[in-house]
Amino acid sequence: MLPNRNAISLVELIVVVAIIGLLISLLIPAVMVARESSRQQQCSNNLRQIGLALHGYHSAKQRLPVGCLEWRSPGGPSNRRQLAWSAFVLPYLEQQTVYAALDLQQPFDAPANRDIAGTRISVYECPSHPGHETKPGRTDYGGIHGEIIVDHRQDDGILLHERAIRFSQITDGLSNTVAIAEDLHGPDNGWINGRNVFVQSHGINDPNAWVMDNEIRGVHSNGAMVLFSDAAPRWLSREMNKRVLGQMLTRDRGEVVEHEGP
Repeated sequence: MLPNRNAISLVELIVVVAIIGLLISLLIPAVMVARESSRQQQCSNNLRQIGLALHGYHSAKQRLPVGCLEWRSPGGPSNRRQLAWSAFVLPYLEQQTVYAALDLQQPFDAPANRDIAGTRISVYECPSHPGHETKPGRTDYGGIHGEIIVDHRQDDGILLHERAIRFSQITDGLSNTVAIAEDLHGPDNGWINGRNVFVQSHGINDPNAWVMDNEIRGVHSNGAMVLFSDAAPRWLSREMNKRVLGQMLTRDRGEVVEHEGP
């Protein structure tokens, strides 16, 4: 009669370890996908809140905020304020305390605004983009000033320099016109800085876009999140037709835009 075996052999142990390793290797990508899906949903929620803030501002003022107040041209006078739309809508994002601490009579980079401009505002931060701790006051969302994809008119967007647009002027339809888009890795991404409005010249996540230019860029599965003027966020693929993208960015050209993607 053979004795009872109370231990496992080395071969059995190796098989068990191999099975556990295989299960972990299958599980990790699924966990990463789930986490990115959650981050993309949070990014979508951020944009929805920003959209509702824009609508709240419009209801109160009968117009949208200017994209940039007192834009500074390159080499222009430093006393121009260059304040961003994203500063003006703070009261509609439940950020009244931050807004009250701003000195809107001073430039965005004046000493009076330096400390408050570094405040991190989570609704302006895409959770898929690391590094906010190293650049306080950053925003990952920029306003659409216009595009040069379907024409050469650079002020055919929603958030313009020195000029406030009303919803009634968006004759292409609020649900067809992008107001805000992800603008990761651009050079000018402070929520107080009016340079976070831009003219789109390339496709989404286009590697040919100049790195020192603000463009629609995201890190969500080869695409980017945008916000339409009706406060609806949407993911757009980097593979989408470039001309269709350009048509989505104009407010009054009379295009009928067919939405692509999910």
